[in-house]
Amino acid sequence: MTAQRTTHRLRVGIDVGGTFTDAVAVDATSLELIGQVKVPTSHHHHDGVAHGIVEALDRLLTEIGRAPEDVTFLAHGTTQATNALLEGDVAPVGLIGMGTGPAGFLTRRLAALGRLELAPGRTLPLRYAHLADPSEPAAVREAVTRVREAGAEVVVATEPFSVDAPEGEDAVAAEARAAGLPVTTAHEITSLYGLGKRTRTAVVNAAILPRMLATADLVDASVVKAGVRAPLMVMRCDGGVMSLDEMRRRPLLTILSGPAAGVAGALMRERVSEGVFLETGGTSTDISVIHRGKVAVRHAEILGRASYLPALDVRTVGVGGGSMVRVGGGAVVAAGPRSAHIAGLPYACFAAPEDLEGATLALVGPMPGDPDDYAVIEAAGGRFALTMTCAANALGRVPEGDFARSDPAVAAAALAPLARTLGTDVAGAAKAVLDAGANRVREVVDRMIRDYRLDEEAVVLVGGGGGAASVTPHLAEITGLPGRIAAHNEVISPVGVALALVREQIERIVPGATQEQILGVRNEAEEAVVAQGASPDAVEVEVTVDPQTSTVRAIATGATELRTQDRAHRADDAERLRAAAASLKVPPDQVEVLAGTPAHTVYGTVRRRRLRRPLHPVRVLDADGVVRLHAADARVATTTVADAPGVLADLVREATSYGDGGVRAPAVRLLLGTRIADLSGVLDAEPLLALARGELRSRTGDEPVVAVLEVRS
Repeated sequence: MTAQRTTHRLRVGIDVGGTFTDAVAVDATSLELIGQVKVPTSHHHHDGVAHGIVEALDRLLTEIGRAPEDVTFLAHGTTQATNALLEGDVAPVGLIGMGTGPAGFLTRRLAALGRLELAPGRTLPLRYAHLADPSEPAAVREAVTRVREAGAEVVVATEPFSVDAPEGEDAVAAEARAAGLPVTTAHEITSLYGLGKRTRTAVVNAAILPRMLATADLVDASVVKAGVRAPLMVMRCDGGVMSLDEMRRRPLLTILSGPAAGVAGALMRERVSEGVFLETGGTSTDISVIHRGKVAVRHAEILGRASYLPALDVRTVGVGGGSMVRVGGGAVVAAGPRSAHIAGLPYACFAAPEDLEGATLALVGPMPGDPDDYAVIEAAGGRFALTMTCAANALGRVPEGDFARSDPAVAAAALAPLARTLGTDVAGAAKAVLDAGANRVREVVDRMIRDYRLDEEAVVLVGGGGGAASVTPHLAEITGLPGRIAAHNEVISPVGVALALVREQIERIVPGATQEQILGVRNEAEEAVVAQGASPDAVEVEVTVDPQTSTVRAIATGATELRTQDRAHRADDAERLRAAAASLKVPPDQVEVLAGTPAHTVYGTVRRRRLRRPLHPVRVLDADGVVRLHAADARVATTTVADAPGVLADLVREATSYGDGGVRAPAVRLLLGTRIADLSGVLDAEPLLALARGELRSRTGDEPVVAVLEVRS
């Protein structure tokens, strides 16, 4: 390992996988990768995965010659919660439902959650007790005793309408804690209505709570013993991190966090603002979306049922770097789903040249029950798998230094028998293989671009994972979209963990929400990330108000320290202009600088259309020359903090649209200091302007403000 330019401040990310635990150190100023190590995941150690985490940290610091006190940020991602559910390794849950009459009938039905299947033949171990009146201490005590004596190791309290009146759940929680039992209350898991979904989410959280608490305590103690003073953070499933204390309360947020680490790396290190991230391993590709600089998140399904868990929207395709080629009728018919790893076969492109002497093509069923159309090479060195990685290397698609790089001449020799069978040359055979795999991935990518209405003029494909070169470059070629492989793609997940922001999401059902109520939800989210260690000056809050569901949602993100990147790497005016022109797809002489702040520059052009109003597309670039915001048709105005309230009020009034769908304020984004405040989730003018005033508070009156407004159709 070679250490690069360093400072005294390190951000360390550790990704605990099923087989290996990867750790990376990133320079906190330049965000350069300083070092990386890989150790076996310590599932069977008496300290569990905590041992592997500390071993990886110790080895990492030793190899780069740094001290524990240099670590200013430490976070880890883990599949432990996901594995616990998949394997059925959970604690028995005591569910205490409350209510009388119709409410009591609804909660009694929740005893059926004990039929939720965790793994084949294993259902959720649930002990149900009913409590008619939680205001009677003796009755509460009796209910807790009943589930504990039935074998419950953790308690869930649930009651209809507890979102608005949580006193009953709180009373049960207090009694459970007094009895020495961990507890989850349904209203703390989510503030959204829906008794069944809310309780189901809380029960799954509780089922993994004891095991995750034990691991959290071990990791925390081990890290402190190792001399690291930075607080330990944990990767969430929505692309952010949370404090260890928050993980102790809601370990459910770590479920499905594996893919979230990779997309966090693409967002933070690759600085993607609009694109599709493809994390390709040996067997599959996880596909996720970044839209307007934010990861795409939705409520996830857990154990086949809907939940209130906000998780990365990731869609998986069974195509990876190790996907084997399938042949029928003299043509390549598919790539995968069987991979060389599962079949126990070496990749043909990594063979020694002499091992491929006398190579012939054979079709086999790699595993019992598989169709016998998978292509393998029978040669002097034995049997080898023909894979997507072999094809990518044969075409020179795998860059020097890449994890999956092989000798292109060896890869070509490996594909020669396939080429003869197909009646083409090696390049044609390699293309046929990559087409078969990439077209399956393309179907999902095209659907996600449509689902999230990505700006196709700004979309970029970014590949991560050890198998990135086998999918992303060819997908870019066949779609015509720009694409690239992320730097250090093989460790993009731990890099994402190291760079992730503290994140919190607050959701409330507020019919006819007032300005004060919307601001209240916003401030609650901001306070939550600050309480977990985010610097108050580095917090951004996105607020969305959905008038159809009366949902007010605030997503706050913040860094644990003010990031002051090394200005030596900043782009100059000419570089930023060229980058803006490339994004706008026009020559640089057709691009105009519309506005700027010390951190951002706004560029625009005019796109004329026959018999229709011209469009004014806009790009906002940061000092590094990275496009941070794009708009297909926008108005840009420059003002100051002192004058902004009045200027914004006039701009919003002029850009408000009226139609059958009602009155809709424009989508507004403000460039303030180093931040881009996104207010586009609010459709009503008054709450929008109130949020804008909140973003302007505590700033000096002469500070410049740039407003970017898009009229809603």
